[in-house]
Amino acid sequence: MHLGIDVSGPPVRPGVVYAGRVPSYAYRCRSCGDTFELTRPMAEASAPATCPVGHDDTVKLLTTFGTVTRGGTSPVPAPAPSGGGGCCGGGCCS
Repeated sequence: MHLGIDVSGPPVRPGVVYAGRVPSYAYRCRSCGDTFELTRPMAEASAPATCPVGHDDTVKLLTTFGTVTRGGTSPVPAPAPSGGGGCCGGGCCS
């Protein structure tokens, strides 16, 4: 029975099926400087990561996410910054 759930790609753990795609997270090893990605469920996003060489001193990097829309709508421009709030608009930068 097909439920319309996309389970393409290899499972993260044998025997576990995830609905949809599993996100990947970027990490940098502080010991060797290597940057690498791990594919894991969102519930494990904060779990420690080991670099491919075997070092445990790693940090998760901030990554960007983009979407693609289909259809005849034109993109909506982002609102202009309005001073106040945020780091550099709120005076926390020196």
